[in-house]
Amino acid sequence: MDYIDAGRIAKEALEDKKAEDIKVLDLRNLSSVAECFVIASGNNINQLKAMADNVEEKLYLNGIRLHHTEGYQSGSWVLLDFNGLVVHLFLKDQREFYDLDRVWADASDIG
Repeated sequence: MDYIDAGRIAKEALEDKKAEDIKVLDLRNLSSVAECFVIASGNNINQLKAMADNVEEKLYLNGIRLHHTEGYQSGSWVLLDFNGLVVHLFLKDQREFYDLDRVWADASDIG
């Protein structure tokens, strides 16, 4: 399974937890950091944790292992690093502040 397909699985996992404004960005021709970013918003810290847990579980069941996590305990921005796939989960105000959607505006939303 490639990281683009994994990004789509992550999107489904996020939809299960009522994430908002989900984007699956194809970075293959734009970045050496990752092939795919998934960006989504949640309404509170508990929802972000549930979103992160569900993404990790669904990808694990599909053979994609979590490499590293940041922000899970603080909860305003959770980063899940699956090597070629990076999932960014934000509280809405944090997403607006960091504006990754603008930073990666050249990427195709393939979600």
